[in-house]
Amino acid sequence: MSTEQDTSAESIEARHQAKMIKTKAAVDARIAAADTDCGVLLVITGPGKAKSSSAFGMVARSLGHGMKVGVVQFIKGATPTGEERFYRRFPDEVEYHVTGEGFTWETQNRARDIERAEAGWNIARGLLQREDVGLVVLDELNIVLAKEYLNTASVLADIAARPSMQHVVVTGRGAPPELIDLAHTVSEVKVVKHAFKQGIRAQAGLEY
Repeated sequence: MSTEQDTSAESIEARHQAKMIKTKAAVDARIAAADTDCGVLLVITGPGKAKSSSAFGMVARSLGHGMKVGVVQFIKGATPTGEERFYRRFPDEVEYHVTGEGFTWETQNRARDIERAEAGWNIARGLLQREDVGLVVLDELNIVLAKEYLNTASVLADIAARPSMQHVVVTGRGAPPELIDLAHTVSEVKVVKHAFKQGIRAQAGLEY
């Protein structure tokens, strides 16, 4: 009898089916073990592109499920973004707040940046206390915390005290370790290639 592995179509299909049966059993067991419903704190950090894009994709998902959403954008604000222009079309479903005045290398005014961050957090704190808001997106909050424009302990206390079923997504580079420890899910976006480094300017619909 030949010891070589049977490569016939029937054998390949049989091995694939056997593998998928085992995989399904393992996945089903993990799904069955995950029996808790709660508001999830999700942090998206790292130097790569698409952190905010991911967050706003979750805004769309939440709206699809009939949820109300609150958005507070820190740092950004000098130029209206595509997501702002789009989600402002749904004022009954999305409360959209832009509290920044531009990236810090553009504003060049730490005192003013802190003032705007504090104003933004006052709005965010209000959203984090509302039972009717199912998702709160705190865009670029990580940068605000990394630069110590807000007190991290106070911010985390407000997030932790939110309604039990409210989800929160925090984006931005440099997420502080304390926030990572508190979060249920943390994703780090890395850079493999970026068009900007090839001399391609920011494109509408992709970067803003």
